[in-house]
Amino acid sequence: MPVVFVGHGSPMNAVEDNRWSRGFAALADELPTPAAILAISAHWYTRGTLLTDGAAPRTIHDFSGFPRALFELTYPAPGAPELARRVRGLLGEGRSALSGDWGLDHGTWSVLRRAWPEAKIPVVQLSLDRTLTQAQHLALGRSLAPLREEGVLILGSGNIVHNLGDAIRRRRAGRTAVPDWAARFDAEIARILGQHDTEALLARGPASADGGRAHPSPEHWLPLVYAAAAADDRDGVRFPIEGFDWGSISMRSAIFG
Repeated sequence: MPVVFVGHGSPMNAVEDNRWSRGFAALADELPTPAAILAISAHWYTRGTLLTDGAAPRTIHDFSGFPRALFELTYPAPGAPELARRVRGLLGEGRSALSGDWGLDHGTWSVLRRAWPEAKIPVVQLSLDRTLTQAQHLALGRSLAPLREEGVLILGSGNIVHNLGDAIRRRRAGRTAVPDWAARFDAEIARILGQHDTEALLARGPASADGGRAHPSPEHWLPLVYAAAAADDRDGVRFPIEGFDWGSISMRSAIFG
């Protein structure tokens, strides 16, 4: 099974017909049908590494100020408690825990409802532990690789460039051009992903000059680290979705394998 990273962008992509939502829908044609999905979303940022273990995860509307139609959407995919336990075993029971307090947030369901709208594929979410270093996240991501042989789609959902404050300022000012630093960072990360150079990936992350502007906080970056870690040197890398929304949000998606 390939590994996928998706730039999910605005929750409005769940209701609007645009190039991004059409790109999400096309992902299903690029991939074998998964037996299950393990989603690593930017929007479950926790203390500790947690896994949803419910049989029927709820749809979480983790945003505000959007149209009512968005809050009325649900994505009633089944959970996969056995997969949650399997993933915990791979991560290490001392390094992870099961949780019934979360469900599927928009980083997951806004993409999946386009790719697999029938919501029949079981889904488990894995949280991002805010206390870990990038290297520790990378190690956790590598431990997930055996799931690929079991038909599980590992799906990271964030954005390669995600400076929401800058994007909002640009939108209010009517400026649509992509800033040089954002275009430069996006292109550099795409090059590094193609080379499977995880050391360079971590070095170019939020601690670098362009990386710090691209990610004032790391949660939209870390799902990419997990996806890259679960891939290996044998995987081809392609980018089915490219481009920027609101100037400072890269919508680049990557398929490894």
